[in-house]
Amino acid sequence: MKKLINDPRDVVSESVEGLVLAHEDILELRTDPLLVVRRGGARPGKVGLVSGGGAGHEPLHAGLVGTGMLDVAVPGAMFTSPTPDQVQPGLAAADGGSGVLVIVKNYTGDVMNFETAVELAEAEGAEVASVLVDDDVAVEGSTFTAGRRGVAGTLAVEKIAGAAAERGDDLASVAAVARRVVSQVRSMGVALVAGTVPHVGRPGFDLGDDEIELGVGIHGEPGRRRVAMAPADAVTDMLLEPVVDDLDLVTGDDVLLFVNGMGGTPLSELAVVYRRARRRLEDRGVRVARSLVGSYVTSLDMQGASVTVLRLDDELLSLWDAPVHTAALRW
Repeated sequence: MKKLINDPRDVVSESVEGLVLAHEDILELRTDPLLVVRRGGARPGKVGLVSGGGAGHEPLHAGLVGTGMLDVAVPGAMFTSPTPDQVQPGLAAADGGSGVLVIVKNYTGDVMNFETAVELAEAEGAEVASVLVDDDVAVEGSTFTAGRRGVAGTLAVEKIAGAAAERGDDLASVAAVARRVVSQVRSMGVALVAGTVPHVGRPGFDLGDDEIELGVGIHGEPGRRRVAMAPADAVTDMLLEPVVDDLDLVTGDDVLLFVNGMGGTPLSELAVVYRRARRRLEDRGVRVARSLVGSYVTSLDMQGASVTVLRLDDELLSLWDAPVHTAALRW
């Protein structure tokens, strides 16, 4: 294993510190417990947005804190949910008096720990709503989950809900638009080579030179099946078709097409995947109204990609287009 780290036990704290130092205009670091907070703290009168989970998926979530997205990110240890006593101060840090929306990826540890923190915050008088993201069509249940996993579609939920909060919507309205995104977004991923967790020192699973893991999770969980390596167009079709079928897309639909890298995939390869996915959607009469290509929801240094499709309506499109200024996403 060759990695640019010091002590594996310090990877998360040191990487978060470095991120905040590089973006001091938009981020603040809290260390007890570890939190990444929007510069200036909670905005009075604005619904606060909080998300988080195990580290290793950067720039999700810490890199998505800022204007138009999250107010607080709660990073756990590598691939490990933050504890309730870490999450609860994160909720308090985001609370500007109009309530807090918590966006949780559907993993058993995240669900349990965030739910506990929400209950503790509510017992102290806070107003909190939760939204569960479960966009992965690969499986109904697998390692770490009961039901579908939350993967790259989480970015769309955070962006659109963040825009709704920024324009002044109340908590119920922000939660409703977040749930609408969850209902209209689907993803599926593939691994060519597994990622390596620093404190483990070896890849999370083994793949033969001629094998790929179709439907892999962002922690390296098993997917639908292992198949023989194939050209990029064929692999893209294997990712896109279950997404399109699950969404029941029809001619005339407008969508966001998001091709996401898993951490070790060159942008040139992601562009090849995007090219094929775009053409296949257009062949079906589906209009790609917005696009995103890059590594945003990663699995350390895993080589692979995921394809996410979000069906858009006029309001979701407007909220996607709304200004955003974070370390990883800005326009």
